[in-house]
Amino acid sequence: MADTYTPPVTGTGVKATIQRIGGYLAGMIMPNIGAFIAFGLITALFIPTGWLPNEDFAKLVSPIISTLLPILIGYTGGRMVHGQRGAVVGAVATVGLIVGATIPMFLGAMIIGPLAAYVLKLVDGFTEDRTKAGFEMLVDNFTAGIVGGAMALLGAWGIGPIVKVVTDAAGDAVGWLIANNLLPAASLLIEPAKVLFLNNAINHGVLGPLGVAEAARTGQSILFMLESNPGPGLGLLLAFMFFGPRAMRPSTPAAIIIHFFGGIHEIYFPYVLMKPRLILAVIAGGAVGIFTFMITGSGLVAPPSPGSIFAYLTVTPRGGWLGMGAGILLATAASFIVAALLLGFGRGEKKEEEAEKEEVASA
Repeated sequence: MADTYTPPVTGTGVKATIQRIGGYLAGMIMPNIGAFIAFGLITALFIPTGWLPNEDFAKLVSPIISTLLPILIGYTGGRMVHGQRGAVVGAVATVGLIVGATIPMFLGAMIIGPLAAYVLKLVDGFTEDRTKAGFEMLVDNFTAGIVGGAMALLGAWGIGPIVKVVTDAAGDAVGWLIANNLLPAASLLIEPAKVLFLNNAINHGVLGPLGVAEAARTGQSILFMLESNPGPGLGLLLAFMFFGPRAMRPSTPAAIIIHFFGGIHEIYFPYVLMKPRLILAVIAGGAVGIFTFMITGSGLVAPPSPGSIFAYLTVTPRGGWLGMGAGILLATAASFIVAALLLGFGRGEKKEEEAEKEEVASA
């Protein structure tokens, strides 16, 4: 199923293994991009800082990001491992992560969904030849229920707390870099953590509170701009649109709109997971953006929510638009250039097309 949404990986070795893992993770996200876009549209339109603020419609935002999206990811991951039965237990197991969680459990869902399906696959392999005729449905239903319930408990008591520890550790590391005035280097932690869907935890758990305190003292804070800068993601998506796998290029214009204008950065994470080396592009873009914000004395008066260009314009203090715009523009350029280099300016895609044409001609 992953191959439907991500290009197949050939070869062996560490690089191919990493690409396969990244493609597999992306395969859990790409089929659900429509749900991410729906979330982005609802968020951009109806939250208090959106274009059409509506208290009733804004209530959809939290259930979608905290419940629906993780369940869809867990469902898809389970289906990739063990078909429909795997999808069901993957969704059930994901609920265990969600209960009591204070952050969206995207990363946890990508772990427990396939894991629950794999456990069920092993159980099915054990019971298949040991089940008497006529009892197949009964055994199948009970094994799925038992595995799903047990994995939900494991998610609540085991995997969920582990993901929280990882999230807290990432937040503490970012906080240490900030405290030691190493802001550009913070991108080394922020961008990889974002791609693993820990962006909200870092932004709202670490950067947001620190930024609010600084803004109360000085009237603005650069800390609001570290994670929320849309430039690195925009540069990556532009590079993908021009030089990425041809099967993925048609999806990038909509992703660019949702990311840059809607402020939903999660939309570009699967593109990095698909080709993990591209994490270097967003790290470069993030570091360049932060450095530009520093030398221009830029800052925001409040968190840009969501992280779109419109939100940035809204919370930029008077006279600060030039520095803000330069930081986003240079971050976009840096991310685009590095991503284009890593994608070989599309040369790899041309070679694959020529190989396919030769195969067709020989056939």
